[in-house]
Amino acid sequence: MGIVMAEAAILPQRGSTRHPSARRWIVLAAACVLSACSTVLPRGVEPPRPTVTRPAAPVAPPVVEAGIPRDVARNRVALLVPLSGGNAGVGRSIANATMLALLDTQNQSVRITNYDTAPGAAVAAQRAIAEGAQLILGPLLAEDVRAVAPIAKAAGVPVLSFSNDTGVAGNGAYLMGYVPAQSVERVVEYARSRGVTSFAGLVPNGLYGERASTAFLRAVEGAGGQVVSLQPYARGTVTGAVQRLAAKAPYDAVLIADAAGTAAAAAPLVKRGSGAATRILGTELWNSDGGTARPALAGAWFASVSNTLYRQYAVKYRTRFGTAPYRLSSLGYDAVLLTVRIARDWRVGSSFPEGKLRDADGFSGIDGAFRFGRDGVAERALEVQEVRGNANAVVSPAPAGFGK
Repeated sequence: MGIVMAEAAILPQRGSTRHPSARRWIVLAAACVLSACSTVLPRGVEPPRPTVTRPAAPVAPPVVEAGIPRDVARNRVALLVPLSGGNAGVGRSIANATMLALLDTQNQSVRITNYDTAPGAAVAAQRAIAEGAQLILGPLLAEDVRAVAPIAKAAGVPVLSFSNDTGVAGNGAYLMGYVPAQSVERVVEYARSRGVTSFAGLVPNGLYGERASTAFLRAVEGAGGQVVSLQPYARGTVTGAVQRLAAKAPYDAVLIADAAGTAAAAAPLVKRGSGAATRILGTELWNSDGGTARPALAGAWFASVSNTLYRQYAVKYRTRFGTAPYRLSSLGYDAVLLTVRIARDWRVGSSFPEGKLRDADGFSGIDGAFRFGRDGVAERALEVQEVRGNANAVVSPAPAGFGK
């Protein structure tokens, strides 16, 4: 059929004269058409079978997970602090401290992610746990601990809070904050060792004052002293309380369980009513607010965590972040040191080994030695400082650790 069509295509029209070589060209053209339509193979050789191309199997799109990518090489830890709002300054300082601690320890097994508690601590905790956190550092405020603790407990995630409110400790929540009762007990014991037998106290209304009062009464009784008078007062009205206190004079020492500024305002009035030799006693608040460099407080004693290592830390912090740290930021640094130490026995992907927190020998950090009691509150080794002009002198060093 191909040859006939080819020939018809090149036949001359009727009446035309056929050239002698025309037939030769027709034969050649037909041969070309045959060669194009088929291939002559030697005997015994089969023609190649056509290649069938199968459609490629569909490729599943990559799985994109919301939130933080999975980390199979490090344990995930959440830091819950206020990063916005009125307490953002201290919250950011704590966050910076945790970063600095990771850099200083060169740890590669712990990953810390920050969560802002200002919009809601419960929401921050839920998000942290959903993103794989096995340990929570923070929150800072007692009310935030109350909101976070039940959520974390249900998920089996321990909480290392920076609060000093012992009422929120326990049931999986641990407190690293500076507890006033321990400071009061330490300074009373020191005063008693220096011959003080009769005590009086000025305490503000509110939860802090209530707990300081209870600790004061117990500490004096335990040390073999006597509380002559204990006067509460509303914030800003300490003068009236001092006048009531003076009616109970004499006494050897007066505890002013308030910030250094309030104590400095009350101290001259106290000594006017009870005598210049009256010793003023303070609490750990004096160390946190840094306001003891006042003439009215000269000679006063107060108990707090040690500042020796903190001073070195503060220099390093300022160098890296360009500003001074908040005193409470050391809690964040020490929380990371504790975590890194326990991480040696913390297999990646497993639950945090909470039992390691109850080590009787305790832990050590910028703020010295500490350990958690059965109540979940950090027991701290405290020093006693005496106010001397613009600098405080350590008159009773903090113990290096805890005796068995």
